[in-house]
Amino acid sequence: MVANDIKSNLEIDHARPMKVIVIGAGISGILAAIRFTQRIPNLGLVVYDKNPEVGGTWYENRYPGVACDVPSHVYQASFEPNPNWSQFYSSGNEILQYWKGIVEKYDVRKYMKLNHKIVEARFDDSQSKWHVAVENCSSGEVIHDTCDVLYACIGALNDWKWPDISGLSSFKGKLLHSASWDESWNPEGLSVAVIGSGSSAIQIVPAIQPKTSRIDNYVRGQTWIAPPWAATEVRKHTATGSNFKFTAEELEDFRSNPDSLLAYRKRLETEVQSMTKHLFRGQLAEKAASDFKQHMTKLLEKKPEILNKILPSFSPGCRRITPGPGYLEALTEDNVSFISDNISKITEDGIVTADGTLRKVDAIICATGFDTSFSKRFPIYGSGGLDLGERWKNYPDTYLSLSTHGAPNLFFAHGPSSGIGVGSLTIVLERTCDYVCSVIAKMQKDRIATIQPKKAACDSFRRYCDEFFKKTVFSLPCRSWYKRGTEDGPVTALWPGSSLHFVKVLEKPRFEDYDYIYVGGDDMSWIGNGLTMAESDSSVDMTAYLNPENIDYPRSPSQV
Repeated sequence: MVANDIKSNLEIDHARPMKVIVIGAGISGILAAIRFTQRIPNLGLVVYDKNPEVGGTWYENRYPGVACDVPSHVYQASFEPNPNWSQFYSSGNEILQYWKGIVEKYDVRKYMKLNHKIVEARFDDSQSKWHVAVENCSSGEVIHDTCDVLYACIGALNDWKWPDISGLSSFKGKLLHSASWDESWNPEGLSVAVIGSGSSAIQIVPAIQPKTSRIDNYVRGQTWIAPPWAATEVRKHTATGSNFKFTAEELEDFRSNPDSLLAYRKRLETEVQSMTKHLFRGQLAEKAASDFKQHMTKLLEKKPEILNKILPSFSPGCRRITPGPGYLEALTEDNVSFISDNISKITEDGIVTADGTLRKVDAIICATGFDTSFSKRFPIYGSGGLDLGERWKNYPDTYLSLSTHGAPNLFFAHGPSSGIGVGSLTIVLERTCDYVCSVIAKMQKDRIATIQPKKAACDSFRRYCDEFFKKTVFSLPCRSWYKRGTEDGPVTALWPGSSLHFVKVLEKPRFEDYDYIYVGGDDMSWIGNGLTMAESDSSVDMTAYLNPENIDYPRSPSQV
């Protein structure tokens, strides 16, 4: 029997008190703070984040050249269009300032406890609540909090790690990781090794190349460098440069003409959203490969030997595609060496490759990525003490990426199976928040103590994912974080469809796919005491149904 935390004499429309804990104050956490408080009455909310500032990945990643690799106007909230983006691909700091501005505008910082890191989450079946242990990062003190619903907004690329290379700790020079950057470090005149060819390395190399005496870029695998996203719009820009800065005339038009700004964004998103069809195996994927190869060949004309080393045998999209403006051009500069030989070890003064060559450097930058297993952030114990990390060791099973059987009242934003190959991520994050908001509202209205997806629903979703990805380039043999760093493992990080498809799925929860336990064990507790709040509280309008905003006026034939 579940503990009864409401009285049987409450009115049918009485808002049951709900406590929600959000983990993370990145984009998803900010959206949750706005939407939950807007739509859920009688809500207790706290947003914990381990960082001293909001912004998530855009606070943490401060390496040289950090920028969004999708167009600025695609990477923003639908309800907060920004006419002031300075360039086509926004810098990390510009994105951070945008989201900090949203936090201030909607006054949601008051719900946030920064410098507070979740160290454990455990579900208590007897209370139908989550018990969360939180470490104060400043004092080291561990506090304990409880909630009805736990919303994990920790993202996929958050838990960075050093590469597993022998001798890494013995290096006597400057050792940096792209996700834990030392902003005091100056590469001016230094010899630098950059390990990696993912999006971080692709941005770092051109950013520091003009300052360094030498760069050695160690690249283990091949990667596609795409032409700029929404190339039609890029070609319309009169300005030049790797990030395609907007002209003063364009900015003035955006600022003075909201309709023009909206039209521009819709054109951009239409072009970006239309790219999904290239991620299915077949002629379009082959054409994308041909176009990308032509683009890369042109930019590597000065050093054509690099093309054979970096050009993949798999189709674009098997690994994450990045436009990488300026990267290939930087590789052709005289002070840059592209090294595809495997790293054997690191010594106190440099890197040794498998052929025995030692290349001495002043600094090593590890742009080597994150733990994408979704199972090692902090221990999560579900119903009956279920160790979610252990269960997810081989495959992070979910229902629609949002929740999983065995962990009631727990939801994820941008968790397993939620990434998108192309399209708009921010609208997906918004709709994910809307979905979870709808679930919380149902729990409140229907007096639901616990809600979790049925095991059969999770199993069905996994089967759907397995079948879907067989048709796509994602399941081709290539090492990718989409497959937890394996070449041929199951695709666990991506949504099985387009971002528009994801948005449509999230529009309306299929509550028939969930199991419930009701407060007090009574599945009719939602019906209340036979009265409404208006009949018990004189301040509530008893005839609100007559207010014009609550009336659905039909059209007469003369109005058609």
